[in-house]
Amino acid sequence: MDVKKIAKLANLTITNDEEEMLARQFEDTIMTIDVINELDTKNVDSIFQVTGLSNITREDVIDKDRIMNIGDYFRVKAIFNAE
Repeated sequence: MDVKKIAKLANLTITNDEEEMLARQFEDTIMTIDVINELDTKNVDSIFQVTGLSNITREDVIDKDRIMNIGDYFRVKAIFNAE
């Protein structure tokens, strides 16, 4: 595995020691994925989450006083506090 190339793509600077450690960790991860891919899951029901919790959502509320029309676009006034 070309750890230096991956680090460069991620815009990370790594030392030689880090490169060796990451190479080992990548190999371990790939080996674990290979083991998981070999499992027979044909008769296993799909489970999306196991906690029994359900998603709680709220309706979006649009504060129309914050919207400024600019031609075909719109801009929203900042919502940050100056504190």
